[in-house]
Amino acid sequence: MTGTPYLKPAFTLPATVSSFIQGRFIPPEAPHQIAVVNPATELPISLLHEANAAEVDRAVNSARASFESGVWSRISTDKRQSCLLRVRDQILQHADELAYLECCNTGIPLSQLRRLHIPGAANHFQFYAELANQLKGELHQTRSNYQLLVSREPVGVAALISPWNGPVNMSCAKLAAALAFGNSCVLKPSEYTPLAFTRLMEIFREAGLPDGVVNMVNGRGPVTGSALVEHPQVDLVSFTGGSSSGPLVNASAARGLKRTTMELGGKSASIVLESANLELALDGALAGNFMTNGQQCLAGSRILVQRSVAREFKEKFIARARAIRIGDPLDPKTELGPLAYEAHMHKVMSYVDIAREDGATLLTGGQRAAHMARGWYVEPTVVQASSNLARICQEEVFGPFAALLEFDTLSEAMELANQSQFGLVAYLWSNDMAAVMHATRELRAGTVWVNTTLVGDPRAPFGGLKQSGTGREGGVGSVEFYTELKSVVIPNGVAPIPRLGVH
Repeated sequence: MTGTPYLKPAFTLPATVSSFIQGRFIPPEAPHQIAVVNPATELPISLLHEANAAEVDRAVNSARASFESGVWSRISTDKRQSCLLRVRDQILQHADELAYLECCNTGIPLSQLRRLHIPGAANHFQFYAELANQLKGELHQTRSNYQLLVSREPVGVAALISPWNGPVNMSCAKLAAALAFGNSCVLKPSEYTPLAFTRLMEIFREAGLPDGVVNMVNGRGPVTGSALVEHPQVDLVSFTGGSSSGPLVNASAARGLKRTTMELGGKSASIVLESANLELALDGALAGNFMTNGQQCLAGSRILVQRSVAREFKEKFIARARAIRIGDPLDPKTELGPLAYEAHMHKVMSYVDIAREDGATLLTGGQRAAHMARGWYVEPTVVQASSNLARICQEEVFGPFAALLEFDTLSEAMELANQSQFGLVAYLWSNDMAAVMHATRELRAGTVWVNTTLVGDPRAPFGGLKQSGTGREGGVGSVEFYTELKSVVIPNGVAPIPRLGVH
């Protein structure tokens, strides 16, 4: 990009990243190291020490000891709430630093991180602190001689596995919910994007969270992740990641009878009806495809447009996609940064040839950004798909890559939208209330956004259908997942118990 130079933030990157156990970063035990690379420069910026099974064992045992001690699990909800609100305040106080660290190893534009991701992370702690303080028990007196008390308690040790495409925000959604209800945690971020967690762990300590309540291990899924999921002292597993890894994690957790939530992939439909506000639909479809560099499970990457407005929509969508500012993610003018790592860039680029082989027409993009000398930048790419059954419409690309399809009737749109192995979210653009009500009933997706896009609300249970995952987190979903129900039966007076052996 050209123009007036911008001022880069003056924060220090951590030279190394190691496990955080019992309130401190520990010297690494295992020899394997992984370079943390800036996707905008392709240069190493830090070194991650991978946690082996022994190190994971230390982390889980630390979480288990803190849980059993009651230092967090049995204190009053008011005290937990106060601590979590201090975490919220600290995240907001250090938002610029957290956004910078996140930007340097994800490539997500700093402006998006600072405006959306980091405030979202702070909001999770406020929401769950308030929700936990509003939990209610039950008292039943349906039998005249007994009272039945039903209450919720923390489950135990939560293994929280988060992805690389929105690390801090997605991890904080899990951490805030687990902590609010009294659990202890072991977090495993992606090995590609660990930098902001070095500051986040310090924030937990500075906010007064007892040592051992939050622990962190780093490393690859088959090494660190497997050891964490399989550990016998882990009670529940929250996993956000790819649809190929999710079933493996779920199967491993099932062997230990651990409860799980799986938030996996998507190939979501963004449906534009002729009754839509076309400019609003354009804004939403562009944001739904190209925010976070297109690397979002929520992407509305199958854009289904009613034929009567398809030509106008397509022309404007292509023009807007070509005008997206590609550049250094630290530049406040940048709208699209680099993809997170080199292998992923090559995977995204491979879908240009796959789409062509399936009969698609390339409308724009399909190349690395020529004006960027270094970095894993890919142009916003749009194809006209030949069929909804083509691979470009059935497989998750997870990059700035949109496929356009046309339809004639609402029933045809519903059929196309549901003709997918995924069912995470769907987008609907229409001002016809009858069509909206019909479509929201017919769409097979965990979340349907109508005339809006990417609206995160922690009160909403979030999760997918089919290959998009199992279970729900957020709001009542998180209450169900991170707490255990307990029934207590108390007689009113002396219980009439049969007296065996008395003659």
